Amino acid sequence: MKLFPKQIDFFELFDRAASNVTRGAVLIVSLMESGGEEMEALAKEIYEVEQEGDMLTHDIMKKLNKTFITPIDREDLYALASRLDDVIDLIWSAADRMTVFKLRKATPEAISMSKDLLLTTKVINKTIGKLKEKNYPHVQELCIEINRLENRIDRDFRDALGKLFDEGNDPIFIIKWKEIYEILEDASDRCEDVANIIEAIVLKHA
Repeated sequence: MKLFPKQIDFFELFDRAASNVTRGAVLIVSLMESGGEEMEALAKEIYEVEQEGDMLTHDIMKKLNKTFITPIDREDLYALASRLDDVIDLIWSAADRMTVFKLRKATPEAISMSKDLLLTTKVINKTIGKLKEKNYPHVQELCIEINRLENRIDRDFRDALGKLFDEGNDPIFIIKWKEIYEILEDASDRCEDVANIIEAIVLKHA
């Protein structure tokens, strides 16, 4: 048994997890902008990314349970891993609904929300990098940007719902797209949760 076990780089693990989320966000934008059979192929790719996310989350949790000293409070690392996993789970849920509902073309609103979600995940990637560097002022600026994007997606969500009902669409069409919009908005909310967790970490360590 080693007296001093090799120190685990949790920041590297979280960077991988965040990059995986961004990869899923890139694919959901591609799916929304595509059509027909290409959508099904992209949905399968997103499922593989979601599975990779589950493995990364499991790896983080396993290492946390085996590590006596962590660079950040253990409960914060658990929460951060869980929320990142929630984001990729919801991205997969949106892709899955597109195929289950047999939708062959996305609405402009779904494309717009997906693009803003991608922007948000990219900012999360940067934020985790700056957290590792202990560049706390920049971390806080990036968290504000995540919150700003979440507010923009919230507005897009409300506008999208209003348009669904105002344009006299048939009830089945409304039900399908309302659910997809809600999933994308939920993914954005979980991104905001990530920002809130990181802000809490900064307050403890700054």
